Amino acid sequence: MDIDLKYWIWFSSLVKISPRRRLKLLEYFGDPAFLWECPEVELKKLPICTPLVIEAILDKQCRSDVPGIIEAIKKCNGTIITIRDGIYPEALRNIPGAPAVLYCRGKLVKDEICIAVVGSRRATSYGLDMAKRLSRDLAGRGVTIISGMARGIDSKAHTGALEAGGRTVAVLGCGVDVIYPYENSGLMDRICQSGAVLSEYIPGTPPISFNFPARNRIISGLSQGVTIIEASDRSGSLITAEFALEQGREVFAVPGNINSMNSSGTNRLIRDGAKLVTNAGDILEELKMNNTANDNVYWKKQLLQNAMGEEELTISQRLLDGPAHIDVISRDCGISVQLAGSVLVMLELSGFVEQLPGKFYKLAE
Repeated sequence: MDIDLKYWIWFSSLVKISPRRRLKLLEYFGDPAFLWECPEVELKKLPICTPLVIEAILDKQCRSDVPGIIEAIKKCNGTIITIRDGIYPEALRNIPGAPAVLYCRGKLVKDEICIAVVGSRRATSYGLDMAKRLSRDLAGRGVTIISGMARGIDSKAHTGALEAGGRTVAVLGCGVDVIYPYENSGLMDRICQSGAVLSEYIPGTPPISFNFPARNRIISGLSQGVTIIEASDRSGSLITAEFALEQGREVFAVPGNINSMNSSGTNRLIRDGAKLVTNAGDILEELKMNNTANDNVYWKKQLLQNAMGEEELTISQRLLDGPAHIDVISRDCGISVQLAGSVLVMLELSGFVEQLPGKFYKLAE
């Protein structure tokens, strides 16, 4: 590991110093190595160095912990991304209090389009279904889904993105080597394989409640917009929405039952100006990604995944290329004309297919 990273690791472990003050220190010293070497007498001359800040900087325990942190990073196959690195997300770099260091498992992609999907840990079946569906549909259009890997909405958001074969990034309120909640062990592995797990906290950091509001600024900071699904008036998801507004991000909200406490926060967001969302198209429209021709093909493909059987799916996929005569469909799909006819009737009754004059068929609009 690069010896310079030793100083960045130490710098990131100074939890008694706020992220904003850390950036001020970095701006003044230029590099954590110079801060490490700075004597106490010089630190006392700086207005940004209060007695508590100086105490944290000179803490011998923090310095002696660095080799153990380096070993923990290696053990979990993690990497360190500093705010000076080219792969550091540009959108995040420009927020107030940007993390000076990100610990990463998996891979970040430069300049990807990201949408955060967050909400209640105690979500209803409606909320869970919406989180999964929205994330799956957005990820299928190339949008990376950002969430916090918590129970409920967050977990379903990650799952939906993975089901679409898309990318998703989990931002943790603990170390990247800490599984929280524990039942998400398998989900965490899947995210690491096709996306990334991020944290500003050193490996081994436990999931302390104080960490989660702070990590929410990273969730919104990585994203072009934040989508809230099921949040009460005191939900932590509303903190993410507040960070999004502070950072100049779009805020989206899925409406819910007006009699449900789970939806009181999201409904209030809509009342106060958040964009109401009922499907992925509402978000894509705001991102200027709502290309009608491409969307028609995409949504058709999503519908075809729910076709009733192998023959239905085969014929429907053939019709994605355009209208065709029943004889051509039979030949291209390798099935008899009789079987093709009966399958086309079922697809027509289900609303997937339209019959044209002369035994031609096409996908329904």
